[in-house]
Amino acid sequence: MVKISVYGAKVICASCVGMPSSVETFEWLQAAVGRKYPEHSFQFEYIDIFEEQTEEEKRAFTQRVIDEDLFYPVVLVNTEIVGEGNPRLKDVYEEIDKYLKVT
Repeated sequence: MVKISVYGAKVICASCVGMPSSVETFEWLQAAVGRKYPEHSFQFEYIDIFEEQTEEEKRAFTQRVIDEDLFYPVVLVNTEIVGEGNPRLKDVYEEIDKYLKVT
């Protein structure tokens, strides 16, 4: 199963003013991916980078977002970063297609 993770925060990134919030981006991605791939199931997760994480993988990535000043939301398809700040659907779809073998 393809996992789509959105790492973000309640507060909009300082460089991302005027763009959708992290939660709005997460909801938009769920709807868009569901329409594009209605025959497939996906695991979606939203992770707030400023909340304590119990899983080491999430804790390490939230720290990376903060340390490297990545523009959030940061969108991952499985473990690959496909977008920062204002992700493009085309990039998300291209990465999903690699896992679904869509041509």
